[in-house]
Amino acid sequence: MKLGMILDHAGRFNETVELLRAYEQAGLQLVAVPESYSFDSISKLGYLAAKTDRLELMSAILQVYSRTPALTAMTAAGLDYVSGGRFTLGLGASGPQVVEGFHGLKYDAPLGRTREVVDICRKVWRREPLTHDGKYYRVPLAQNHGGSGLGKPLKIINHPVRADIPISVAALGVKNVALVAEIAQGWQPLFFHPLKAQHVWGEAFEMGFSKRDPMLGELDIQLQVQFHVGEPSPDAVQRVRNQLALYIGGMGPRGKNFYNQLACHYGYEAEATHIQDLYLSGKKAEAAAAVPQELLDAVTLMGDEDSIRRQVKEFQAAGVRTFLLNPLAENPGDRVEQVRSLARIVAGETVGGAA
Repeated sequence: MKLGMILDHAGRFNETVELLRAYEQAGLQLVAVPESYSFDSISKLGYLAAKTDRLELMSAILQVYSRTPALTAMTAAGLDYVSGGRFTLGLGASGPQVVEGFHGLKYDAPLGRTREVVDICRKVWRREPLTHDGKYYRVPLAQNHGGSGLGKPLKIINHPVRADIPISVAALGVKNVALVAEIAQGWQPLFFHPLKAQHVWGEAFEMGFSKRDPMLGELDIQLQVQFHVGEPSPDAVQRVRNQLALYIGGMGPRGKNFYNQLACHYGYEAEATHIQDLYLSGKKAEAAAAVPQELLDAVTLMGDEDSIRRQVKEFQAAGVRTFLLNPLAENPGDRVEQVRSLARIVAGETVGGAA
């Protein structure tokens, strides 16, 4: 399994960059940068490309709505170029709260748009003269669709380092995950329950894999996960509870909250409804307290070495091949040691030596 780290929005970016060499020596192999409505991830990824030599880089995620497909392709090719072929393009639809609330764009057809964006990106990277006549994107834009008639098919001027930059997609719904299994190299789920993944997404996997091009290889499940080896502090556990309550209770209105629906699919329908009721009524602390401990334990990577080892095996059996860690340790040096400990566990060793 590959160990990566997700850089959150909490101001640890500069601190983490300074420690990247130590993280890499501890076993870190990949750094992923999110983008919701914070600073953009591209500037950070470009900075990381200049500061590192071997670490893989990934966006986690770029929204398919907020950039044109061709700009997304150009950006990915540029990051792959400045990093020497170390970039993975992480894409996702995000949600209407961000797309409509921050970008002022209509949140529609996430599946169709994602498929077309991926198709256009791959055409650009192959340096084909870009033509695309889809339902959501038309390139060049012809007169009968509002264009001037002056647009001509163009191909990217530079030669991309790779014509097959890996694409990873964040998705949760059954149809969305089926699309990922069909067209992407990687999948970025959130709050992934390894023992219930087949129950929730088995049909989606089967549907998508039946259409998958074998050249894409195995689907790399790249899991964002809260992480701590040993007993986490009460404050750290509370932060995890707060995050789960935010997503299950407040990340969308009733009937439109993907994460609430996911908790229901996991078998926590009554608890998810209760959390949402509390959160939407302003009782956020009570909502966090209502998060089931069993769910919290299942979707995180926390505990003593034996517990972590068991969890790693469960995640691996469910198809997870990359951890995108969010270390909960407060001290930077402790976070490095935590990654080192996990690297040894993943490699089949205990902290004290061979297993």
